[in-house]
Amino acid sequence: MTIQELKDKKLIIMEAIVGSQSYGIATPTSDMDIKGVFIQPLDDILAFGYVDQVSDDKNDTTYYEIRRFLELLRTNNPNILELLNTPSDCLLHKDPLFEEILQMKDQFITKTCRDSFGGYAVQQIKKARGMNKKIVKPMEKARKGVLDFCYVAHSGKSIPVKEYLNEYGLKQEHCGLVALDHMRYVYSVYYDKVADLKEKGVRMSPKGHGFKGIVQDEELSNDISLSSTPKGLLPEFTMYFNKDGYSMYCREYREYWEWVENRNEARFSDNMLHGGGYDGKNCAHATRLLEMAIEIGEGKGINVRRNNREKLLAIRRGEYEYNILISEIEELNQKMNDVFDKSSLPDSVDKKVIEDLLLKIRKKRYKL
Repeated sequence: MTIQELKDKKLIIMEAIVGSQSYGIATPTSDMDIKGVFIQPLDDILAFGYVDQVSDDKNDTTYYEIRRFLELLRTNNPNILELLNTPSDCLLHKDPLFEEILQMKDQFITKTCRDSFGGYAVQQIKKARGMNKKIVKPMEKARKGVLDFCYVAHSGKSIPVKEYLNEYGLKQEHCGLVALDHMRYVYSVYYDKVADLKEKGVRMSPKGHGFKGIVQDEELSNDISLSSTPKGLLPEFTMYFNKDGYSMYCREYREYWEWVENRNEARFSDNMLHGGGYDGKNCAHATRLLEMAIEIGEGKGINVRRNNREKLLAIRRGEYEYNILISEIEELNQKMNDVFDKSSLPDSVDKKVIEDLLLKIRKKRYKL
């Protein structure tokens, strides 16, 4: 089913402009996002199966089937509650059937909004923190290896194993590691001096020890290598491998370069230009969501059109210092929790109310 089919068959019962336009914070470059509700014909459901929503390729326009719309309404989904409370100047179409829902809209506001609005806001904060980290501390394209996370205690301090090897003219491939008992990721390192001398052209009859090196391949290895050592051989030094740090680095490296590959370049450029070191759009969303949640908890309903347009736009433009902005958002989050702790709103939407409403609307639509 396509959007054009929804329109041709006159299945849409509600349609509205959403997002920045409805919040009152649109700019000349803002997209025009549209959401709505449709009722799938009974014959189509029986013949071809249920379709819960229909969207365009960019997801700028989305229509929810009535059942899906009510299911999301029951969970206090922020987007759906905002759609239900669309400002009149953003309402494009409203079928009389949709009045059945509008007449009950206050019954859909519950304490669940703490988790839905607040949870969504927390997601935006995490994205903003992640963006801040990526902007402030970009990762080098050259990937670090295991050896970059190995250290040696030397002269009362810890130095990288690469530095130690270089200072004493040793090579990692001639090292043999043996794990020390009761000391996690700590190893005695033995050195194959025979193999080292032979490599330098010295003719010797003894065979080397055949150590595997600290790693078998400096570029590809993801862990250290252990070797068997002969009795009586004394270790050259003791080494620590920061395996947890290496694992964290690998994850962050992968996530960073996946983000670089998939990021919205226009949005990223805007964030770099404003110099705030954060994603202004995420922070503005978080601020708006928490402010709306506080109003909901205080019994003021769902106010989609915001009265602090200039502040939200200033946040989007990166005009707030990052740490101050995050601190303000965290204060809003705490205030929201305090408000909901004292709220007299019902805990959740009664499932039967939703089921009865869905049945009533379908019966009217299908003239049953």
